[in-house]
Amino acid sequence: MADRSEYDAFVAAAWHRLLRTAYLLTRDWAVAEDLVQTALMKAWLAWGRIRDEHEAYVRKIIVNVHVSWWRRRWRQVELTTGAPPDHPEIADRMGQADERELVWQALGRLPARQRAVIVLRFFEDMTEAQAAATLGCSVGTVKSQTSKALAKLRIDESVTTAYAREG
Repeated sequence: MADRSEYDAFVAAAWHRLLRTAYLLTRDWAVAEDLVQTALMKAWLAWGRIRDEHEAYVRKIIVNVHVSWWRRRWRQVELTTGAPPDHPEIADRMGQADERELVWQALGRLPARQRAVIVLRFFEDMTEAQAAATLGCSVGTVKSQTSKALAKLRIDESVTTAYAREG
């Protein structure tokens, strides 16, 4: 039986970083929490077999589970009888909230694997090799997926229109 005290310390130390990664993938805090909890449950079951790089192992689980959910078009149906809740925009000090939202939407239109590569490379500041290890693919795949994702973001009309107004 593996020592679970290390697992508890790991969860306490890594929770917020893992949640941030999951949020960047899902763009929904509730789904991100479900994703992290699912990944941590899977990691707990395999804890005795994980030797090093616990956080990288759990990040890989997060990405794989997210891709799996996305492929199955996993969605929860929310039934309401009243008016939808208000989602007030939070003004950002730099006045870029609208542009950020457009970028978030464009990121959300990318396929799950391309979004995962962008999140790991540019939001989590991983190298190509680290992202490849997390995704369980080659560095070449990370490079090609990054190139394809950036090309799609460059031609996304909502993003190019927003940044054309700035210039």
